[in-house]
Amino acid sequence: MASVQVALWVVVLLVTLALVFDFMNGFHDAANSIATVVSTGVLKPGQAVVFAAFFNFVAIFVFHLSVAATVGKGIAEPGVVDVHVVFGALIGAISWNLITWYYGIPSSSSHALIGGIVGAVMAKTGTSGLVGSGIAKTVAFIFVSPVLGYVLGSLMLVIVAWIFRRATPSRVDRWFRRLQLVSAGAYSLGHGGNDAQKTIGIIWLLLIATGYASANDAAPPTWTIISCYVAIAAGTMFGGWRIVKTMGQKITKLKPVGGFCAETGGALTLFMATVMGIPVSTTHTITGAIVGVGSTRRASAVRWGVAGNIVWAWIFTIPASAFVAAIGYWVSFRVF
Repeated sequence: MASVQVALWVVVLLVTLALVFDFMNGFHDAANSIATVVSTGVLKPGQAVVFAAFFNFVAIFVFHLSVAATVGKGIAEPGVVDVHVVFGALIGAISWNLITWYYGIPSSSSHALIGGIVGAVMAKTGTSGLVGSGIAKTVAFIFVSPVLGYVLGSLMLVIVAWIFRRATPSRVDRWFRRLQLVSAGAYSLGHGGNDAQKTIGIIWLLLIATGYASANDAAPPTWTIISCYVAIAAGTMFGGWRIVKTMGQKITKLKPVGGFCAETGGALTLFMATVMGIPVSTTHTITGAIVGVGSTRRASAVRWGVAGNIVWAWIFTIPASAFVAAIGYWVSFRVF
């Protein structure tokens, strides 16, 4: 009984750490949901974060837990995972989030977590403990999601420009100030649906590893689902203002019509990925959509140097978080 009690305290501490990551995910990725609607002046920052947080949580009623299943069972073999692996994975992801937030770089919390799991598992067993198919589709969507966001965002702008070709600029602006509320809500819904499930997945993985859940369970306990959606919504409400400035102003200048097209293209990408159970980066997706909207107007409208710096952050996210996670695993294993 004593050993179970000790294990339970370890699990509680790691669940708390996972929820801290989830909060930071919302905090770090708030920019993805609100940057365009703030930069176009449709909503004030305080209004925007409450608006985004609401739709982050509402996603709990919309999406199936396909992404959580991928993270919980499709990245690492459940039999390989233990409390040290989970600790290392979370430390790797949280550390990378803090570094990129400090420098205002819109990196991917999602891929930081995936990188953390990969690094911690490799520190324990090498590549034999990894699920190749789950990692392959996640890595593939590092490239697919921004490209799809780019294509859908630019296509939306072309369609809108044709539909409103005879309308005056002031009328277009007036219409899309209203419509951008719809697109921002849809993007926040997709953000909550995809990102909250990643933390649900890591907690599910932890519960399976420690015997508090079974690998045969169709879904994780209800309390994990509710707590993760609450945590990401709370993080979004606090917002990561350094990254909002990069996403909303430094890549390209947006008007309400451009914000609407970028958010709609990004939201469609997130909806598709979430339904397919693929943990994608909301950061990659909205960045691709913003660049697509800007380059459709003219290539010079995009600050390619800023976009290039963001891409470098994408490339380094998984290996950097994996490296820190491996160190975290080693420290946890040696100390605890």
